[in-house]
Amino acid sequence: MNAEQNQLLTRITAGTPCGKLLRQYWQPAALVDEFNPALDPRMAIRPVKALKLFGQDLVLFKDASGAWGLLDRDCAHRGADLSFGRRESAAQGGGLRCPFHGWKFATDGRCLETPAEPTGSKLCERIRQRSYPVIEKAGVLFAWLGDEGSTPPPFPAFDCFTAPATHSFAFKGLWNANWLQAFEVGIDPAHPSFLHRFLQDDPLDQIGENPAGKQFRSASAGSKDGEQWPMTRIMREFAQPDISFENKPWGMQLTALRAMTDKLTHVRVTNAIFPATFVIPLSETMTITQMHVPVDDTHTYWYTFFTSFAGPLDRESMRAQRQQFIALPDYIPKAGRHNDWGFNAEEQMSTTYLGMGEEDINVHDQWAVESMGAIQDRTREHLATSDKVIMANRRVLLKAIETVQNGGVAPGIGDPAQAAMITGPDTVDGIAPAGEWAQWWQQNARAKREGAPWLDAGAASLASADTATQS
Repeated sequence: MNAEQNQLLTRITAGTPCGKLLRQYWQPAALVDEFNPALDPRMAIRPVKALKLFGQDLVLFKDASGAWGLLDRDCAHRGADLSFGRRESAAQGGGLRCPFHGWKFATDGRCLETPAEPTGSKLCERIRQRSYPVIEKAGVLFAWLGDEGSTPPPFPAFDCFTAPATHSFAFKGLWNANWLQAFEVGIDPAHPSFLHRFLQDDPLDQIGENPAGKQFRSASAGSKDGEQWPMTRIMREFAQPDISFENKPWGMQLTALRAMTDKLTHVRVTNAIFPATFVIPLSETMTITQMHVPVDDTHTYWYTFFTSFAGPLDRESMRAQRQQFIALPDYIPKAGRHNDWGFNAEEQMSTTYLGMGEEDINVHDQWAVESMGAIQDRTREHLATSDKVIMANRRVLLKAIETVQNGGVAPGIGDPAQAAMITGPDTVDGIAPAGEWAQWWQQNARAKREGAPWLDAGAASLASADTATQS
């Protein structure tokens, strides 16, 4: 990749071609938990937060009626910072008031008052603070940052967004690097055999529902000689996957096959949702959906959605586990370049391939992403056969940028015409009969969906039929 292409794919601030493309999609702006007074006592007094997305300075607040508002942070009057605004009570008529001259704005950006102006002034009628639509889904507030007056696409009906609150949990963290390298690490099917390699396996009966980041400790579906294998063992012992991908309405379905014997194949099916989301299996009954939203060119928040297709989740326990590694209220990882991401040379020789802990594999990905530099210099890389998914995604990204620049519709979940086909998507990690792995994984995906207490039979059957048709 040449330097010009690298610039084109990574720069996302206002006026950039990639920035224009990414603004055609709903983007996560904040966790609803960030407004929970139990987690941030400041929110009990004043539920107002300064945000930066795509290099834009914004203010997110909940008004007295409980409605969400997302506004440009610079006041339309003379540019003072609205994140210091007075959040008005219901008795005061609601809204967010700039302390500089008292101008007050509604959640939709309407100017409600300009109190220093002469009585009878009609100035308010001509003033509007730029506002952005906000939708609350699965514990996350999503923003539409498209051009003013543009119509957002339908919100995608993925499993992570349709599961009830009892069966879902969302969390996030900040990485000091560009959005694209964060996404590319996540969609790489080969890296788990190395980056997340554990040199020993824990007994499966001690794993439970995967506390914190021990993602690969749980068992793969299926068995070898009647024995279940932990994902760690399969990733470690079979490190040369046969990788393929298939285009889907949402992006790409990725398949990594690891031949175990003449009769058994490990199959791992994941999904790359364009432009910056991946869906992977956490266990036989739980998936992880991870989205990546640029703060600016060199900082990215990841948002992870855990979705259970079996029993309800212990959300408080899951949050507490992750707070060991990520500090609230700004969701900053405690490990990073400042402390070598917790690297331990003795551990690297005895316990993990990377040497950065067993309890939180997020730090493994964080190291891979951040150690490339704030914006990876792709002119210096040498891509290989195992990078075919990375290459394919870059081609799609280049084409999408060109399409939107020419006035066309953004692909995937940005295209309203695709909305009816945006479901699931399904995943699997398991040991299958070598010649029947395609049918085997579809059957397992169908069984998982049919066993989900929050999916009615019709929805589960329809999604299973989609999987079978698309695979």
